[in-house]
Amino acid sequence: MNPHLAPVEVPDPAALGRVQALCDLAEPYASGAGPDALFAAAMAETHAWHAERSAFFAGLLADPPEDPAPTIGAGVRAPLVPAAFFKRHEILSIPRDEVFLHLTSSGTTGQKSQMFFDEWTIRSAQRMVARIFDHYGWITPEQPVNYLLYSYEPAPSLKLGTSFTDNYLCDFAPARHTTHALRHTGGGHEFDVHGCIAALRRYAEDDVPVRILGFPAFLYFTLERMRALGAEPLRLPAGSLVILGGGWKGHADREIGKEAFRAEVTELLGIPGDRIRDTFGSVEHCVPYVECAHHRLHVPVWSRAAVRDTATLRPLPYGEPGFLHLVSPYITAVPAHSVVMGDLASLHPGEECPCPSPTDWFTVHGRAGVSRNRSCAVAAAELMKGMS
Repeated sequence: MNPHLAPVEVPDPAALGRVQALCDLAEPYASGAGPDALFAAAMAETHAWHAERSAFFAGLLADPPEDPAPTIGAGVRAPLVPAAFFKRHEILSIPRDEVFLHLTSSGTTGQKSQMFFDEWTIRSAQRMVARIFDHYGWITPEQPVNYLLYSYEPAPSLKLGTSFTDNYLCDFAPARHTTHALRHTGGGHEFDVHGCIAALRRYAEDDVPVRILGFPAFLYFTLERMRALGAEPLRLPAGSLVILGGGWKGHADREIGKEAFRAEVTELLGIPGDRIRDTFGSVEHCVPYVECAHHRLHVPVWSRAAVRDTATLRPLPYGEPGFLHLVSPYITAVPAHSVVMGDLASLHPGEECPCPSPTDWFTVHGRAGVSRNRSCAVAAAELMKGMS
């Protein structure tokens, strides 16, 4: 068994027994009355947990209830906390000496979300990732791979959630060789596009699959540079996999559609479309959302999603765009179990996707409005300034 699939225990089994039971569900896209009832009970336990330990959240829970979203569950409270709140406030529901991990959401400048995790929270989130990878057959301890990571090369002071996640994803297949696109220079990070091209050429001649992880814009800029250099298309070995996340923030004027992007990857690297998957997640809400083979971001059993009107915050019906509202009772370190993201999205019923997963899925349409807030992708995009 992969160690990330191993059991992990909530901080207080008596107070959080339903949270434990929900997060112990092994089928990532299970649905039905049983999981729905367990989710509602787990949310009630998490509300009580945070209300007892956080005056901030106790005040929210005492406010008039928000308009309930049917897709979250009838009668399930989900007080609305903007993700941007965590860029200005450090709110913990555990003592500082119980913080197991501290991650931030942006680069070396700009506003950062400061997120704190106890061991249960981060381990349970990692187990969710492992179960989704297992679901898709991507845990291959017997098959080494070469990695090209479009993320930050680790450095002693680096606490970025994206770097932590991408390096964690390397645990699911042993590494023969690893290349980082954002190289640590001592004073910061620089995007090494020629190093990425050289790595891809070497990997194409090797006999093991390649896993490409990280920011999609960096991969696109690599492919664009390959075209500019007149490079011949490569054929990476069978079983290669692309898993991307982080968006195109800072380079929206050069973003191409997802279908066109996947076609570029297939043409220049030889990886079929169903092995090119996008993801969604954030340091404020670590539940993983991973595209199915039909490129829909299905909501896993451990969370629920709604979309809320940008003016009134009332829940919207399927198909209408608004703020993405993500809810999960897994987190015990910080009252971030009901977060309104700054992303515009639309929610769709599971039956509108031809894949076997029955859960709702969402499409992200971009960031809402204009803000000075910077994410990891924004900070990374600055490293690409001047590239063409």
